Amino acid sequence: MSDRNHAFASDEPPEIQIHPHDCYHAVIEQCAALPPLVTAVVHPVDAHVLAAVSDAVLEMLITPILVGPVARIEKAAAEAGIDLSNWRLIDAPHSHAAAEKAVELAASGQVKAIMKGSLHTDELLGPIVAHGSGLRTGRRLSHAYVMDTAGYHKWLIVTDAVVNISPDLCTKADICRNAVDAWVALTGESRLPKIAVLAAVEVVNPAMQATLDAAALCKMAERGQITGCIIDGPLAFDNAISQEAAKEKRIVSQVAGDADILLAPDIEAGNILAKQLTFISHADAAGVVMGAKVPVILTSRADNLRTRVLSCALAVHVQNARQEGRIK
Repeated sequence: MSDRNHAFASDEPPEIQIHPHDCYHAVIEQCAALPPLVTAVVHPVDAHVLAAVSDAVLEMLITPILVGPVARIEKAAAEAGIDLSNWRLIDAPHSHAAAEKAVELAASGQVKAIMKGSLHTDELLGPIVAHGSGLRTGRRLSHAYVMDTAGYHKWLIVTDAVVNISPDLCTKADICRNAVDAWVALTGESRLPKIAVLAAVEVVNPAMQATLDAAALCKMAERGQITGCIIDGPLAFDNAISQEAAKEKRIVSQVAGDADILLAPDIEAGNILAKQLTFISHADAAGVVMGAKVPVILTSRADNLRTRVLSCALAVHVQNARQEGRIK
């Protein structure tokens, strides 16, 4: 056997990754003590969307109000074999009108969450961020992707992988604040979550905007402009999640190797990271948009039912934490 082949040979059995925790069922079970979240499901005209809604109802996570063209919703329900007789339907001629109606319902307090159906993300979020919507806060909207993967010792939040394309410093500050709220709602822990501001390197490089933003975010946290968390960066991904990698590079940090939240430099990096974790590492995932007065359950057409149900559970926790005053 050549040295090249011998380098890859081993008498040891292959490594098998096993989740050391079952966060999926834990999060669902924690919702059992909370009332179902009255949720406007926007333009649910596909069978797989209604199947996810049905599963969330069976888990007693949501009470749905279906908003969209009733004839198309009923056709999709028939395809999925779902009985709509116990669900409220509100007719809207198309996706734009459905999104606007859902915002109206949320602003008036008739629903406590909004869930994406079969429409584009910008169609759904546009009416929410519009002036006079009644759902705006002082923050930018951002998406928090909660991940549970066998390769890490606890939950991770990846942000922002969906909403903000090229966030500037002020937007990244709001992304941090929103992610902290999602983390507090999910975990209920009193300790400060640790945010790793990701970049390609661990040092500030004036030619790399991500490293400059990371340094500024750290100083903002130090001066109390961002509160309720510990921030460090720039950190490369390996240093953010591996204490061994951080030690090898002699990085002294409270965050390195133990991050709770990974702040991506832009949407491409965040989206690629989140999808790698879900499609290759088979992480359980949940997605919610924070920064509005109600949680927005935002999933992809490629997401499985498990992800859609867990996203509903996350929204239940977010709304409960807001009602209890633990988050804004």
